[in-house]
Amino acid sequence: MTPVALTIAGSDPSGGAGIQGDLKTFHQLGVYGEAAITLITVQNTQGVRRVEHLAPDLIRQQIEAVIVDIRPHAIKTGALGNAAIVRAVVQALRALNLPLVVDPVMIGKHGASLMDNGAQAALLAELLPLATLLTPNLHEAAQITGLQVASEEEMKRAAVRLHEMGAHAVLVKGGHLAGDAIDILSIDGNFEELPSPRIDTRHTHGTGCTYSAAITAYLAKGLSLSDAVHQAKRFITEAIRSNPGLGAGSGPVNHWV
Repeated sequence: MTPVALTIAGSDPSGGAGIQGDLKTFHQLGVYGEAAITLITVQNTQGVRRVEHLAPDLIRQQIEAVIVDIRPHAIKTGALGNAAIVRAVVQALRALNLPLVVDPVMIGKHGASLMDNGAQAALLAELLPLATLLTPNLHEAAQITGLQVASEEEMKRAAVRLHEMGAHAVLVKGGHLAGDAIDILSIDGNFEELPSPRIDTRHTHGTGCTYSAAITAYLAKGLSLSDAVHQAKRFITEAIRSNPGLGAGSGPVNHWV
């Protein structure tokens, strides 16, 4: 059986993040990738110049078209933009009962907003209950919980708060911590630490997308959630370390790793 994964996210024409980064990751990990586009960005490694949201019914129809024909084994969401898009995604996914990784993309690498306040509220109220795993970075965890999140202990407190808000499992990503890049995985109240050495590079565009896509790919291949996250952590660490050095700004990670 060929494993299949679906990404529901925005488009990055520079190829490092969004659906482009997700599909590259799926392919490299031996998973057939499908994609439903939620928004179009005009960006490169130096910045985001424009963001346009697609119509919610068009997004829902994309998802329904692929699900009825090539049903995925796992799904991930990325940038969703606004509340109407979140609700369209929820409507399409609600009855599927498939592994779902929710990457709450709020701000792009270059500071562009990819989720408004209404989208955040809808994500927490309607999409979060469907999620197998929520994967916020430090900023997103702080924004969602209202807590300061700048240390390992604060990451654990944020994970607990996110569980209280309805998350089944949480991966708080510590890539912006000083020192080693330590992530905290919380499943059923049990914490797992995923450390990796900090890599001195500016080429980290698409890191969060690639990480969550790798988790989704491993879930599609039948791994447990813990094993999928640990395997994905190794993948993204090596992808950052071996980045191809492309672009004049924050370039992409190595999806060929």
